[in-house]
Amino acid sequence: MVDRQIAHRGVHAPLVLDAMRNVPREAFLPPDLREFAYEDKPLPIEEGQTISQPYIVALMVEALLLEGGETVLEIGTGSGYAAAVVAKIAKHVYTIERYGQLAVKAAETLAAEGFDNVHVLHGDGTLGWPEHAPFDAIVVAAGGPRVPETLKQQLKIGGRLVIPVGAADRRTQELLRITRVAQDEFQTEELLDVRFVPLVGEEGWTPDRPDDQPLDSN
Repeated sequence: MVDRQIAHRGVHAPLVLDAMRNVPREAFLPPDLREFAYEDKPLPIEEGQTISQPYIVALMVEALLLEGGETVLEIGTGSGYAAAVVAKIAKHVYTIERYGQLAVKAAETLAAEGFDNVHVLHGDGTLGWPEHAPFDAIVVAAGGPRVPETLKQQLKIGGRLVIPVGAADRRTQELLRITRVAQDEFQTEELLDVRFVPLVGEEGWTPDRPDDQPLDSN
C-alpha cells in the first residue's frame, strides 16, 4: 500500500512513510470492513463518518512538515487511525471528536494498540484545546466554511494548520496549509481539492439534522 498508493503518488517524507507502514489500518476498522483495510479509499465508520483513504492521510500528515517530537492537535478523531499515524512522529497528539461514541471507541483502540501519547477529547473541535496550546501543528479532518480563528490563534509562531475549506459546498473543499509567520500574520497555501465530511461546530457548519448533535460519551 505505502509503495504503490502513497509514495508512488508523491508523498516522500520518510517519517510519514515509516509511520504509515507501522500503523495497522485494519485495527481501526469495523470487523466486516477489515478485508478492505489496504485499499486506497475512504471507508464508512459509525455516526455517518468515514476513515479517510490512506493517501489523503499521508498527504495531510506530510503537509504538517513534522520533523519529530512536536505537539499536534487533530480535529476529527473518527476511528483514531490518522491520530495514530501522527503519533508515530509527534511527541504528543491531542485529538478532538464531536461524537461521543466515536471518541470513546477511538480512545479504546488507540490504547489497545499502545498509543500512550494520544489524548482524546469529546467536544467541539472548532474551538481547539486551549489547555494544551500552542501547538506546533494542527490538522483538521473535516471541511469547514472558513478557517476557524480560534484554531489559528492556537498555533505557535511557525506552526502549520492543514484544513479543508469550502464555503459554497459542504462536501467539496480546497485543502489549505496556513502557517503562522508572526503574531498577527498568516501565510496560506492551496494544496489540492478534497472531499471531507462537514466540520460542524461553533466556528464551522451549523448542525442541520438531529444526528449532527454530539452523543453523550457516558
